[in-house]
Amino acid sequence: MATSDQYLPPEETIRHLLDGRSDVTIATAESCTGGLVVARLTSIPGSSGYMKGGIVAYANDAKERMLGVPRETLANPGAVSAECAIAMAEGGRHRFGATWAISTTGIAGPDGGTDRKPVGLVYIGLAGSDGTTVERHVFPGDRQVIVTAACDRALAMLVDTVTDAGST
Repeated sequence: MATSDQYLPPEETIRHLLDGRSDVTIATAESCTGGLVVARLTSIPGSSGYMKGGIVAYANDAKERMLGVPRETLANPGAVSAECAIAMAEGGRHRFGATWAISTTGIAGPDGGTDRKPVGLVYIGLAGSDGTTVERHVFPGDRQVIVTAACDRALAMLVDTVTDAGST
């Protein structure tokens, strides 16, 4: 049977799932989405009950300085990698003291892609007390479409994680 949550935007579903739960908090650590994830999460009334904050670390030195991404990771395999997404999510979680932190890093285009790392390549990391997961996606489209798709998937990952945590 379908629930009403299936018809809500993911940021609304997160609010619904976390309403009244002061023990659960969220932070973001974004690069290619440029703050869109935290903007959507905080656009919901009541989000201050669970949102700790967000960091937009677009430049590599900001990733290193603000999120603790190792310089070695930024050099190889690079800022657009699973390793960087993991380090960003873990750094964001630590920096804010959050239950979960979501990260995005990728190539939104229109330039910057290579055969190995094409435009549209995005890694999304999610750090929590049980560890960190990462997803790799190659989203088609122009810059805005790629950024929006990355944000949508990051929020969907968060919904899945919050839902799973609530059922245990």
